[in-house]
Amino acid sequence: MGRFLLKRIGGSFVLLIGTTIVVFLLLHIVPGDPAEVMLGETATPAAVAQLRHALKLDRPLPEQYANYMMQLAHGDLGTSIRAGEPVVTVIAARLPATVELASAATLVAVATGIPVGVLSAVRRGSFTDTAAFVASLVGQAMPGYWLGLILISIFSVWLGWLPVSGSGSVSHLVLPAVTLAAFMLGLIVRLTRSTTLEVLQEDYVRTARAKGLAESVIMRRHVLRLVLIPVITVVGIQVGTILGGAVVTETLFAWPGIGSLTVLAVTQRDYPVVQALVLISAVGFVLINLCVDVLYGYLDPRISYG
Repeated sequence: MGRFLLKRIGGSFVLLIGTTIVVFLLLHIVPGDPAEVMLGETATPAAVAQLRHALKLDRPLPEQYANYMMQLAHGDLGTSIRAGEPVVTVIAARLPATVELASAATLVAVATGIPVGVLSAVRRGSFTDTAAFVASLVGQAMPGYWLGLILISIFSVWLGWLPVSGSGSVSHLVLPAVTLAAFMLGLIVRLTRSTTLEVLQEDYVRTARAKGLAESVIMRRHVLRLVLIPVITVVGIQVGTILGGAVVTETLFAWPGIGSLTVLAVTQRDYPVVQALVLISAVGFVLINLCVDVLYGYLDPRISYG
């Protein structure tokens, strides 16, 4: 286990170094002078030169990357061009809202998808199975912005049950969380159903039934643990999709998270903020998938980390 963790941490470290290179090059792949892009076409040469010097863009590229890594080592993600504040401060004000939304969406998808998937497998071929299959396909096929607009039209405009946008209460969280969870929910339902059907055909399940164990005990002790392995894998991978989908969802519902901050930073050409957001997303994605790998051994002791 220890050797496996060291190898995974080493691989993650290499991946993050590669990510820092890509993030660093964001400033240099922008067409034209990055300083001119940030300041706009009306900027004076003196202002452009001043910004280039402030960002150390007048230094050789290897030196710029070394300075960038030194800043990261000290927790310095740079200064926002538009806000004039440290990027850490700008992101810290928005990050809790995105974590709240992503956590709520994941909870909705997992807490609903696993029971529905298991029920669909147990009642294979029934109306429940067909309805769950159709609903999961719709959830995966419907674009997030379109689903969000439909939910707003029904529950906010027509029925008046939930607020259209903003944050501050649980009622504000419902519509964006459901919108963000739809794709993952459909995927979990289909994956749980197919995995449950496979596990139910295993010999040890037949043996447990032959011994007279209750169906609920068989599902809890022998089936669910194995079903959770691929589900956790999908959840870990889909976290990146959720964070990406949060850009559209947060913009649609005016949710004050890093998704809407990303749109604002790109629109305002605040590239230090964009760099930091890409890097933070990559770090979060790597750490979550590392946790998923560790959970495998807990869910199925047969898995060897050798």
